[in-house]
Amino acid sequence: MKKIITKPMALFFLLATGLMAAKPAGDTVRLKLKAQNGSMQVAGTSSLHDWIEKSDNGSGEATFSFNDDKLADLASLSFSVPARSLKSEHKTMDNNTYKALKADKSPNITFVAGTGSVTPIDANTYSIKAFGRLTIAGNTRETEVVATGKLNADKSISVSGSKKFKMSEYGIKPPTAMFGTIKTGDDLTISYNLKFTK
Repeated sequence: MKKIITKPMALFFLLATGLMAAKPAGDTVRLKLKAQNGSMQVAGTSSLHDWIEKSDNGSGEATFSFNDDKLADLASLSFSVPARSLKSEHKTMDNNTYKALKADKSPNITFVAGTGSVTPIDANTYSIKAFGRLTIAGNTRETEVVATGKLNADKSISVSGSKKFKMSEYGIKPPTAMFGTIKTGDDLTISYNLKFTK
C-alpha cells in the first residue's frame, strides 16, 4: 500500500529542509599561531633611581579558536625570553640582573598557560585571561595574566599587557650596587608586546 503525503505535510518538509540549508554553520576553527621577536620590559625601583631592562627576543605560541572570523577562545599560550637578552644602559646593572635571575642555571623567563578565556571589548579588541605557571630564576608559581588582544586585518593577533609581582615571591634577592649603598626595590613589573601569526 502506497503512503500518501498530504500537501500540508509535504510543505512542512520543504520548509524544514530550506531552513536547515539557510542556517549558518558557525563552525569553530582552531589555529596554532607563533610569535617571534616579541618585546619584553622589566621595570623596577632602587634607592637611587628607577630602572628598566628590555629585550626584543621574546617568542611564544598560542592556540586560539575562531568563530565567524572572531576570536572565541584561548586553548593554550606560552611565552619565553632569554634572561641574558635583557639589556639596560648600564652593563653593571645587566650583570647584577643576570646574577639575580640565576641566568646561568635558569636561562629563560617563561610563562605556560593551562587555561584561558577571551572576552570581546569591541569589534576587534579582546580581553585575554590566561592562568598558568610563571617561571623566573628557576622558581615557578601559578598566576593569572591579563592582556589585551587585537585581531588585525591579516588575522594576526597583537597581544600586550603587564604583570606586577615581587622578586621575593620567586626567591630572588634584590640586587645591590656600590658595596650595598644602592639597593633595588622588591617590586617588579613585566610588560610585554607580542604579535602572533600563522
